[in-house]
Amino acid sequence: MTIAETCYEHIAIDEHGVPYIASTTMKVIELVGEKFAFGWSPEELLFQHPYLTLGQIHAALAYYWDHADELDKDIASRSQKVKNLKKKAPTSPLIIRLKS
Repeated sequence: MTIAETCYEHIAIDEHGVPYIASTTMKVIELVGEKFAFGWSPEELLFQHPYLTLGQIHAALAYYWDHADELDKDIASRSQKVKNLKKKAPTSPLIIRLKS
Protein backbone atom coordinates (compact mmCIF):
# COMPACT_ATOMS: atom_id res chain seq x y z
CA MET A 1 0.00 0.00 0.00
CA THR A 2 1.39 3.38 -0.99
CA ILE A 3 1.06 5.95 1.77
CA ALA A 4 1.53 9.70 1.59
CA GLU A 5 2.49 11.73 4.63
CA THR A 6 0.27 14.57 5.79
CA CYS A 7 0.84 17.55 8.07
CA TYR A 8 -1.03 15.54 10.72
CA GLU A 9 1.50 13.48 12.64
CA HIS A 10 -0.74 10.43 13.03
CA ILE A 11 -2.63 10.55 9.71
CA ALA A 12 -1.58 8.97 6.40
CA ILE A 13 -3.34 8.98 3.04
CA ASP A 14 -3.41 5.77 0.98
CA GLU A 15 -3.05 5.50 -2.79
CA HIS A 16 -6.82 6.03 -3.18
CA GLY A 17 -6.80 9.25 -1.17
CA VAL A 18 -8.36 7.66 1.92
CA PRO A 19 -7.09 9.04 5.23
CA TYR A 20 -6.06 6.40 7.80
CA ILE A 21 -4.65 6.55 11.27
CA ALA A 22 -0.97 5.89 10.54
CA SER A 23 0.34 2.38 11.25
CA THR A 24 -3.20 1.00 11.58
CA THR A 25 -6.01 -0.11 9.28
CA MET A 26 -8.46 2.34 10.93
CA LYS A 27 -9.91 4.87 8.50
CA VAL A 28 -10.53 8.37 9.82
CA ILE A 29 -14.19 8.16 8.75
CA GLU A 30 -14.65 4.92 10.71
CA LEU A 31 -13.52 6.57 13.93
CA VAL A 32 -15.53 9.72 13.21
CA GLY A 33 -18.56 7.57 12.40
CA GLU A 34 -18.36 5.97 15.84
CA LYS A 35 -18.02 9.36 17.48
CA PHE A 36 -21.20 10.64 15.85
CA ALA A 37 -23.22 7.40 15.88
CA PHE A 38 -22.62 6.66 19.55
CA GLY A 39 -21.74 10.12 20.88
CA TRP A 40 -18.40 8.84 22.13
CA SER A 41 -15.81 11.21 23.55
CA PRO A 42 -12.13 10.83 22.63
CA GLU A 43 -11.64 9.01 25.93
CA GLU A 44 -14.45 6.55 25.12
CA LEU A 45 -12.99 6.02 21.64
CA LEU A 46 -9.69 5.20 23.36
CA PHE A 47 -11.47 2.72 25.65
CA GLN A 48 -13.13 1.09 22.63
CA HIS A 49 -9.88 1.04 20.63
CA PRO A 50 -7.06 0.43 23.13
CA TYR A 51 -4.55 -0.12 20.30
CA LEU A 52 -4.84 3.60 19.44
CA THR A 53 -3.34 6.46 21.39
CA LEU A 54 -5.22 9.54 22.48
CA GLY A 55 -2.92 11.52 20.17
CA GLN A 56 -3.98 9.37 17.19
CA ILE A 57 -7.64 9.84 18.07
CA HIS A 58 -7.33 13.61 18.41
CA ALA A 59 -5.36 13.77 15.15
CA ALA A 60 -8.12 11.84 13.35
CA LEU A 61 -10.80 14.14 14.78
CA ALA A 62 -8.75 17.23 13.88
CA TYR A 63 -8.25 15.89 10.35
CA TYR A 64 -12.00 15.33 10.07
CA TRP A 65 -12.90 18.87 11.19
CA ASP A 66 -10.35 20.36 8.80
CA HIS A 67 -11.76 18.27 5.90
CA ALA A 68 -15.38 17.85 7.02
CA ASP A 69 -17.02 18.75 3.70
CA GLU A 70 -14.94 16.25 1.74
CA LEU A 71 -15.28 13.47 4.32
CA ASP A 72 -19.02 14.08 4.81
CA LYS A 73 -19.49 13.59 1.06
CA ASP A 74 -17.54 10.32 1.28
CA ILE A 75 -19.68 9.17 4.23
CA ALA A 76 -22.88 10.08 2.36
CA SER A 77 -21.67 8.26 -0.76
CA ARG A 78 -20.88 5.12 1.26
CA SER A 79 -24.27 5.31 2.98
CA GLN A 80 -26.03 5.58 -0.39
CA LYS A 81 -24.13 2.54 -1.68
CA VAL A 82 -25.31 0.54 1.34
CA LYS A 83 -28.91 1.65 0.77
CA ASN A 84 -28.68 0.63 -2.90
CA LEU A 85 -27.25 -2.77 -1.97
CA LYS A 86 -30.02 -3.32 0.59
CA LYS A 87 -32.66 -2.55 -2.04
CA LYS A 88 -31.13 -5.10 -4.42
CA ALA A 89 -30.65 -7.82 -1.81
CA PRO A 90 -33.33 -10.49 -1.50
CA THR A 91 -35.33 -10.62 1.72
CA SER A 92 -33.72 -13.00 4.16
CA PRO A 93 -35.62 -16.19 5.01
CA LEU A 94 -35.54 -15.18 8.69
CA ILE A 95 -37.30 -11.90 7.96
CA ILE A 96 -39.91 -13.71 5.89
CA ARG A 97 -40.58 -16.14 8.75
CA LEU A 98 -40.75 -13.36 11.32
CA LYS A 99 -43.28 -11.43 9.25
CA SER A 100 -45.56 -14.44 8.78
